Amino acid sequence: MDKKYIHMYCGTGGGKSSAAIGQGIKSACAGKTVFVVQFLKGKAGSELDFLKRLEPEIKLFSFDKFDKQFADLSEEEKQEEMSHIRNGLNFAKKVLVTSECDVLILDEILGLPQKGIISVEDILPLIEAVGDGVELIMTGIDRCETLWPYVDEVTEVKTDYMKENSYSQPFQN
Repeated sequence: MDKKYIHMYCGTGGGKSSAAIGQGIKSACAGKTVFVVQFLKGKAGSELDFLKRLEPEIKLFSFDKFDKQFADLSEEEKQEEMSHIRNGLNFAKKVLVTSECDVLILDEILGLPQKGIISVEDILPLIEAVGDGVELIMTGIDRCETLWPYVDEVTEVKTDYMKENSYSQPFQN
């Protein structure tokens, strides 16, 4: 890939992070360096443990301090967590500016504006820092439509209405 490529996975459906990580695995198999920076995932968890097993091919970075969800933190803890998240954003920008990786996945970054942690405009400098030959993948629930003119591809994952409102039937041969 000669030019930069920016992809967003957004929407209310599940699998956005999994799709991004899948893209990262595919890129790592092709010999590319992949960094994953996770936001709002909490400090501990089986997902993080699994991703750490993919190192050194895929390097995982999480700047979360607390095990609890952001909404469950006290106001003081939220302020501290917001500081850690900003450190993660600064790290991501540094990685892009110095071309430390071929693929950078910013997992759940699109949820940060919705929670009032950053603004959508805070994401633009990251997009602008993407150099030639680098792929940036961003995930999150919020659609952040104001970013769409700056990205190459948007994949919106929606919850299947019929699945949510139907009952389960056993499979029959």
